[in-house]
Amino acid sequence: MSRTTAQAGWTAVLLAVLLGPVLLWLPRAEPMGLWRQLSIITGLLALSALICTAALPSRMRSLTRAFGIENVIGIHRYLGVLTAVLIATHLAFVIAADPAKIALLNIFTAPPRAQAATAASLALAALVPLTARRERLGLPYETWRWLHLVLATAVLGFSALHVWWLEHLVLDGVIGPVLVLLGMLLLGVFTMRWVWRSMLDPASEFLVREVRPENPSISTLVLEPRRRAGTAPALQFAPGQFAWLRLERTAAEEHPFTIASGAHQHQSVEFTIRHAGDFTEQIRALQPGSSVWVDGPYGSFTADFVTSSGLVLIAGGVGVTPMMSMMRTLAHRRDRRPHKFIVVAGTPADLLFRSELAEMRRKIDLEVIEVLRRPPAGWEGETGGIDGALLATVLPGDFRRDHLDYFICGPPSLVESALDALDALGVPAERIHTELFGMV
Repeated sequence: MSRTTAQAGWTAVLLAVLLGPVLLWLPRAEPMGLWRQLSIITGLLALSALICTAALPSRMRSLTRAFGIENVIGIHRYLGVLTAVLIATHLAFVIAADPAKIALLNIFTAPPRAQAATAASLALAALVPLTARRERLGLPYETWRWLHLVLATAVLGFSALHVWWLEHLVLDGVIGPVLVLLGMLLLGVFTMRWVWRSMLDPASEFLVREVRPENPSISTLVLEPRRRAGTAPALQFAPGQFAWLRLERTAAEEHPFTIASGAHQHQSVEFTIRHAGDFTEQIRALQPGSSVWVDGPYGSFTADFVTSSGLVLIAGGVGVTPMMSMMRTLAHRRDRRPHKFIVVAGTPADLLFRSELAEMRRKIDLEVIEVLRRPPAGWEGETGGIDGALLATVLPGDFRRDHLDYFICGPPSLVESALDALDALGVPAERIHTELFGMV
């Protein structure tokens, strides 16, 4: 299935879930006052938006391949805010239809259906600013992530109880079965995400072949699949995609890392990792034969999904890992297009895979441009960072420039600088690809 077809299919599914219940209810609605009708419409829309919001970040691989993690998380955030607005509007319409129902806000005297609605609203009111102000709160990622999950579970659970105890929608001959079906689909998504892939999938277990130092702060973790009957021999992925790693089968802590090996390496998979915390230090200490659990691949940051006359890869730090996966795969395929790899580092010691890249240049048309921020005396290459002057020098003219695809990965400052420079050069936005995966 092509990426365009997958995008169209997923868009149709999301619109069906979002608008389907309302469109099914409207033609069958009994005569009622305007405020009452609007309260039901906004309530159904809020419930549908909540279901979509909960499902989107649940690591559906075909969804992330179609849209990319950045876009999936962006839609998730937008729908989360939309859900909050719809719930507030729903409450306003309920009170407008019958002002006496303002008493339902008293959680101590209200009936269970109203208590559940209030609890869901309070959880959502805490969840939205927690998400929007994550960086300002200064919470560790794992703490923030689990707070997010607990509050989201509370919103879903209390919303389901509110609808169930309200009865009039679940007892409807059409809307009731539709809501049950949506609930079962959401439960299926959660079961796949949190039970099968996190606890039961035998294909997710890999063994450490080696941990290969690249420099004092970066290592490459080489894994091979634990061979069992009925499981695939290795991880199948598109070059540039990423996966989540766990050090125990049911561990609560897991982190995403880009796959560095070529897609043709069927007997092993590699992750080049900077050691910048407790988790990555544990990876450095892994011994051959240790088990590691891999959940992936995910993402659309790959040259396999684009058609162009060549690639321009811009990377800094361990942002070189998806680029190496792409280059290794292209070298194996003996790709004949011209490619440019612009890599930014602090010092020569921070430049990774230099000998391998030199060898690749014998197989494919690859130009490597090394840029140092702190060059030593006698350095004859580029210096500074990514800017319009550098790109104008190394990129071809306007016509050919517009027929290339640009992949950017690295620290936020590098990505922002590269985006600004490419925009100033008039590179079409659809030709530029970035991807984030820290909040999935």
